[in-house]
Amino acid sequence: MFLWRTKMAALWRVTTYLRLLRTSARVLLSSRKPAVNKPGKWRNLLYTGVASFAVGGGLCAIPFRQVENLSHDSLIKRAASLVTDSSSTFLSQATLALVDAITEYSKAVHTLISLQKRYLDSLGRLSPAEEDTIWQVIIGQRAQVNDRQDECKRFESTWINAVKLCETAAEAAYTSGAEHASVTMRTNIQVALSQVEEVQKLSTDAEKKLAETKVMEVERMAQYTASLQNTSDDEEVPEAYLRED
Repeated sequence: MFLWRTKMAALWRVTTYLRLLRTSARVLLSSRKPAVNKPGKWRNLLYTGVASFAVGGGLCAIPFRQVENLSHDSLIKRAASLVTDSSSTFLSQATLALVDAITEYSKAVHTLISLQKRYLDSLGRLSPAEEDTIWQVIIGQRAQVNDRQDECKRFESTWINAVKLCETAAEAAYTSGAEHASVTMRTNIQVALSQVEEVQKLSTDAEKKLAETKVMEVERMAQYTASLQNTSDDEEVPEAYLRED
């Protein structure tokens, strides 16, 4: 009974299409002037239209197979995979930002070290104006180092949150049955940790050299001040030498 109704419905649709096509073709043919009318062209158009509608009617007559309903488990597994993908993107961006920030911080520290060593090497050979100029540059570089350090702390906080989010997403994917997504997520976490650890070694080394330079600066300034006092007790120590870091 169902099959008979399906065939009748398909036959009704084909009949309706043919009627519509016949009416449209009649209107189009009547609107053309006899002098420029081309029966061959309209005949081909009519045949093409009939064939198209016939194919359409035939497709409509074929009952579509109903898609099987997805289970809750499969839907949760897909959602967990999407969460791991988005979390991986977040972690990748946070890692890149932190790595760049630490790299720029290390460069700023090395620049400051170079400026301080150049100043110490030129002690006693600079005029007060030159000393003041160099100190202004050093002070500006120290401010840049502090800004870079603050940027590192800000991106590090974001990166830590990204790592925690990815760990949670990996655990959720594993418990949901998306083992492949979980393994991929944990691999991405390990890669991010390795990248940050590698670049942190550079910043640690730069900070160590900066501390050594500060110790050397204190010693050199004390020696220079003592030599000035021995040379002349009446000679005043330049103000730049007495400035604090």
